[in-house]
Amino acid sequence: MAVKVLVVDDSGFFRRRVSEILSADPTIQVVGTATNGREAIDQALALKPDVITMDYEMPMMDGITAVRHIMQRCPTPVLMFSSLTHEGARVTLDALDAGAVDYLPKNFEDISRNPEKVKQLLCEKVHTISRSNRRFGSYASPAPVPAPAPTAAPASHAPASSLASAAPARTAVPARAPAPAAAHAPAPKRKPYKLVAIGTSTGGPVALQRVLTQLPASFPAPIVLIQHMPAAFTNAFAERLDKLCKINVKEAEDGDVLRPGLALLAPGGKQMMIDGRGTVKILPGDERLNYKPCVDITFGSAAKSYGDKVLSVVLTGMGADGREGARLLKQGGSTVWAQDEASCVIYGMPMAIVKANLADAVYSLDEIGKHLVEACV
Repeated sequence: MAVKVLVVDDSGFFRRRVSEILSADPTIQVVGTATNGREAIDQALALKPDVITMDYEMPMMDGITAVRHIMQRCPTPVLMFSSLTHEGARVTLDALDAGAVDYLPKNFEDISRNPEKVKQLLCEKVHTISRSNRRFGSYASPAPVPAPAPTAAPASHAPASSLASAAPARTAVPARAPAPAAAHAPAPKRKPYKLVAIGTSTGGPVALQRVLTQLPASFPAPIVLIQHMPAAFTNAFAERLDKLCKINVKEAEDGDVLRPGLALLAPGGKQMMIDGRGTVKILPGDERLNYKPCVDITFGSAAKSYGDKVLSVVLTGMGADGREGARLLKQGGSTVWAQDEASCVIYGMPMAIVKANLADAVYSLDEIGKHLVEACV
């Protein structure tokens, strides 16, 4: 059965191009379009699409507000389009907090110059998030929001920066219903770990917030974070985590030194490695690698440098990045945890760990932060 998609954007050109790209895939059906957030809510309720593509900057009602209403009234996987700017990153992170599953850069030049590449990426994202847990109850809806008023005067089409500044500085992470107990969830063993390494992809920004906000300022181990994310986004994401968490969080720079209570986020478009002295090395992104940053590379360097003193965690995400790095960690005697299927947005990367028999424990998202505190001496 074809994946039903609702395309939401106030630009007629972008609506047409996205619709054309998706409709060229015989396994995808564009069932409707909308020009603003209010229309998006009405169409989502009427058409019950499997996936919604959503712009942020629109008249009448912006995309983030629309996502909040949709998650409350008819939870549906949403793919946000965003600009590759620092402000665009802030807006996208707010959209993910509101309930969106994933995002793609909105680049008109790429649509014109690289139609095949854009088609492949967009269709792959649509298919992936159509299978996400977002609409099946693992994630409860955000707090109730009032229904939109039946009529309203059209708002001026403000630039993205003014819309972002008008939005709340920090939106609440949607509350999630408790996940069923994991099939393999022993109490963690306490150990003097020298490093905690966490890798994630789709669904990772919200998942990392949930985990890291549970850690005390006195957390005894250094932390490295590998999140698949564009170069323009990682600095804004690190700033956001730093404001939300008791520990310190920053985008990693070449020469940074690992220390307890500090989490270093791998910069987008590059690779992060750790040497035996606890120094971070930031290397150019290798075009031969699908992921920049790549979980396997950071995990592999940690295995070489710290032997059995690494506690690694693989969170929600598509694909299998992290599996080979986790294999190296296991060979060195380190510990590997995986997020359970019920609490993942996309059960891909953790599933690869579990299927390869590399997981020492499988925990729900809300258990991971608590167990990190318990495990690290």
